[in-house]
Amino acid sequence: MAVFVKEISGKKELKKFIQFSIELYKGSSCFVPPLIDEEVCTLSPKTNPAFDFCEAVYYMAYRDDKPVGRIAGIINHQVNEKNGEMHARFGFVDFIDDPEVSQALFEAVEQWARSKGMTAIQGPLGFTDMDPEGMLIEGFDQIGTMATIYNYPYYPEHMTRLGYQKEIDWVEFKIYIPDAIPEKHQRISDIVQKKYNLKVLKFTKTKALIQGYGQKIFELVNHAYADLYGYSALTQRQMDYYIKMYISMLRLDNVTLIADPDNELVGVGIAVPSMARALQKSKGKLFPTGFYHLLKALKGQNDVVDLLLVAVRPDYQNKGVNALLFSDLIPVFIRNGYKYAESNPELEINGKVQSQWQYFDYEQHKRRRAFIKAL
Repeated sequence: MAVFVKEISGKKELKKFIQFSIELYKGSSCFVPPLIDEEVCTLSPKTNPAFDFCEAVYYMAYRDDKPVGRIAGIINHQVNEKNGEMHARFGFVDFIDDPEVSQALFEAVEQWARSKGMTAIQGPLGFTDMDPEGMLIEGFDQIGTMATIYNYPYYPEHMTRLGYQKEIDWVEFKIYIPDAIPEKHQRISDIVQKKYNLKVLKFTKTKALIQGYGQKIFELVNHAYADLYGYSALTQRQMDYYIKMYISMLRLDNVTLIADPDNELVGVGIAVPSMARALQKSKGKLFPTGFYHLLKALKGQNDVVDLLLVAVRPDYQNKGVNALLFSDLIPVFIRNGYKYAESNPELEINGKVQSQWQYFDYEQHKRRRAFIKAL
């Protein structure tokens, strides 16, 4: 039977859009499902403030009335204006291993992009960097994280057949937690702290963190990430959204801030116990038992910690502030019993970030790619 592609919208259909990926990877030990209700909020113009400067379309592919694929088309007008480009994005893409299905999906989203006057399409990308990005091309036997995409090995083969080419890669690392802070690392940390008179800030109450530095954390992220590939500066509405959604969930001992003598923020390191296994057990739902699994992963024993956010103000980059951040976090990681940290994606060309792992035992275990195609 022929493949039929349908544009979808509305909460009910968006849930089916999200559920398709969960069903596609049923039985996979590496796929980490999103929380369905949270993903609906991301995809809905009513709840995601990124729609202040983005537009999107969603398609599902069917054969014999059975869903066989999905894809989103996104235009981030803010990034296009910053870069002087007319690029669309594709994202939230999944499909069975059938060339007819992938071709039908990409033809639909490419035609949509052309109708909007776009000259190229790139992805997989989300609305902003706060969404998972990059198609996995190495590390298919490694469990994903809550912040990344997992896909089957056949996906990149379909991209090549459809005429897409590499635009940029991200790499990911396993960093093994040492028994103590490496001596050279500690020495750099001490020198940097003394030279620049920097302060390490820790919090025991979420309210104090939010009121004192919630806004400043995301302002720092905007400065630190401004020149990274595809970065979309967070608006005030987005900052408010992420402060409310994420900071209240953090385990505060895994949060380290660095301030200068004027109490201005120059560095931030935020780690979270891995939610991967808990999300697998939840199967995308908070209830009836998903909330229990997530809370247990957050508060209880966990072997793995995700480096969710590491950012340093540009004028302090390459000055050893990262060493100061991890000199504070490593003892916390040891106390909490973490065996290794997941770096999450780092641009392959970002040597400044990757150089910080030289003092640890580490391995690159995943690679993911953004593809591009002229329209």
